[in-house]
Amino acid sequence: MTRRAWHTHLAAVLGYVCLAVVFSWPLLPNITTHLTGDPGGDTGVYVWNQWVFQQSAVVEHRNPLTTEHIFSLTPRPVDLTQHNYTIFLNVLALPLAGALGTVATFNVVYLTIVVLTAWTTFVLARRVTGGATVEAWLAGVAFAWAPVLMARSAGHFSLVAAAPLAAFLWCLHRIDRSESIRDAVLAGIVVAWAAFCDPYYAVYCVLIATIYAISRVVFVSWRPSWKHGVGTWMLDLGIVLVAGLTIGLAFGRGGRLTLLGVPISVRALYTPMLLLTVLVAARVLVYLRPGVATLGLPSPRSLRAVVAGGFVGAVALSPVLYGASMRVFDGTWVSPPIYWRSSPRGVDLLAFVTPNPSHPLMVWLLGQPQLAAPSIFVEYSAGVSLVVLAVVAVAMWKARLRAAGWVTLTSGFAALALGPFVHVAGLNTFIPGPWAVLRYVPVFGMARMPTRFAVVAALGLSVLFAMALVRLGQRFPGQRRVVLAAAGVLLAIELWSGPRPLYSASVSPVYDLVRADPRPVRILELPFGVRDGVTSEGDFSARYQFNQAFHGKRLMGGYLSRVSPRQFNEVRQSPMLSGLLTLSEGHPLSPEHEAALLVNAPDFMARANLGWVVLHPSRTPAPLREFVLHAFALEQVASADDAVLYRPRR
Repeated sequence: MTRRAWHTHLAAVLGYVCLAVVFSWPLLPNITTHLTGDPGGDTGVYVWNQWVFQQSAVVEHRNPLTTEHIFSLTPRPVDLTQHNYTIFLNVLALPLAGALGTVATFNVVYLTIVVLTAWTTFVLARRVTGGATVEAWLAGVAFAWAPVLMARSAGHFSLVAAAPLAAFLWCLHRIDRSESIRDAVLAGIVVAWAAFCDPYYAVYCVLIATIYAISRVVFVSWRPSWKHGVGTWMLDLGIVLVAGLTIGLAFGRGGRLTLLGVPISVRALYTPMLLLTVLVAARVLVYLRPGVATLGLPSPRSLRAVVAGGFVGAVALSPVLYGASMRVFDGTWVSPPIYWRSSPRGVDLLAFVTPNPSHPLMVWLLGQPQLAAPSIFVEYSAGVSLVVLAVVAVAMWKARLRAAGWVTLTSGFAALALGPFVHVAGLNTFIPGPWAVLRYVPVFGMARMPTRFAVVAALGLSVLFAMALVRLGQRFPGQRRVVLAAAGVLLAIELWSGPRPLYSASVSPVYDLVRADPRPVRILELPFGVRDGVTSEGDFSARYQFNQAFHGKRLMGGYLSRVSPRQFNEVRQSPMLSGLLTLSEGHPLSPEHEAALLVNAPDFMARANLGWVVLHPSRTPAPLREFVLHAFALEQVASADDAVLYRPRR
């Protein structure tokens, strides 16, 4: 690049740095003491990711994709291949942790990835618009600080690292024009980068590439016609009959009927709405009369580029792919079943057009959603800027903006984000969306939570925003500066979410004694448990692993994104741990079971090298407390902040 180009990018990055500080305020003055998410939730696990990665890679000089710091009584190290491990963020944290400390390092990495996401969006939008700088810079703002990403920064920090998505689309834009092996190799590296940020993003890149490849070899033409035939009349009749059945079920209780001698029970709207949707879709296709034509086979140059990109991407991902293959071969690969009705739902349709829920005005009117319902706020926020939507709509209306590819990308991923069944204003319409089918396709089905497709939709809309600003500037050249200034000011006002709710990153003072203990002992935090993204036994808190990043002692339980059934079984095979799981859930032990555990308690303590027990009174059932005090002969050492520290007398 020329010196002027370097100056342009430097100015863009500096602008984003200033916005990162302002939009996260008051994080900067509290950067060593507070976090933007609750350390007792997912945020605590992301902090632990950076700590345990450094422990494995730097301190212990071992494979950082395995660990013995959790589930430490199981016979083999824990594989982290299926854990949302944020390897890229962990690597960014390595040179900072020693000088800044765990909490400050995490916050600096968070601000860095926000700026990086904004800058890669700027680069993408600048290329798509042919070099428009101001418009592209505003597109970076619209995406990096969109409500959908700001909500993720309260818990799902891996999704905040959305820079690879913009970088991949940039590569695809280059490949579309060059078909060069170099660009394809770069795209493969970016897919690996996406996987090292969040595995969902790698799946999204593959999905985008698949759609792009199909569009290069298949052409669909539309020839609308209202001509009717026997088949058309039958479709119309079927729609009327199924619609009547659906309305009857909606206002009735359902019932049983016999069709061709086969008894059928209909009580819910899932199947009738599926049938109605299929019939309506078929009727629309009959009207549109699509014609499909092939554009010919890909050229040898294109095929070589695809092979080269896939090979390089696989090499970059080889450590993770090796771990994944080992889990497949030994039967520990976790693949949650996909159910037709009870699979994870998507975002509400109205979530795309609601005002920024974290804006001070909305907080004043409705309260702070991050504090009222943090899990729902983080997972189901899908808001995009209303200013961006308005600008794109005006450009399409007044300036004849046409960007079929970007509109398809945006609307397609927005439709996927709606999940298997469309919800409107909290009401399940039972209308199946495209995710109802795509979730059963291998590879794509790995993106289990459809709500996260909204991130790609927000990125596509941000690029459309830049294109809309350029088009409006071309249509009304005399008002270009006014339009850009007004759009920028309104965008900043809308997206500002200050002051951000912050959470204390302090750790109870009782852990000072644990940290000062030089012995390689284990610590038992109560209630005890094992937890992953879909299953839980006992009552494990992510805060235990956040605390571990401070005290450094090994834990007997643990939390990971995916815990294999074998891992659960290995924990249950210990009679003592199985008993602690039962008591932690609030269930009693039989007298015989409790007596047997009391007899074996000394052997368990010796095998576990138990050095400390921390009991959290607000969450610990009384029978669990009484049992461990008796079984382990504990004496109280310290107490503070809902944490009571004990140590065995013997």
